[in-house]
Amino acid sequence: MSDPIESALAEIKFGADGLVPAIAQQHDTGQILMMAWMNRDAVRASLTEGRACYWSRSRARLWRKGETSGQVQYLRELRLDCDGDAVLLLVDQHGVACHTGRRSCFFRAWREGTWMVIAEPEIDPESLYREPP
Repeated sequence: MSDPIESALAEIKFGADGLVPAIAQQHDTGQILMMAWMNRDAVRASLTEGRACYWSRSRARLWRKGETSGQVQYLRELRLDCDGDAVLLLVDQHGVACHTGRRSCFFRAWREGTWMVIAEPEIDPESLYREPP
């Protein structure tokens, strides 16, 4: 019997670097929260564990959203685009998604010839990543 997750992975066209772009969207409101990267292990972990797991290019390792900040994304559904080269994670975001303390990473809009901030932080970003006492 074949592994259904392996079958799912076989349909994803990972780039030469082994990564696929991943967009996280709030499942009930449609708000786009963030863009990240996933490799095969991140997709497998997300599907297995039911929470969003990504590949950190800067740290060169898997990271589960919220592992240090507590701002967890629970996976509701994983979708694959028509070409198979991008994934959409429908998530239930607990807390903020952006390291700046905002709900979404997309908090700047090009308006009137400049980038305007359209969403203020909901939480102090310094408090997201403090080391435990």
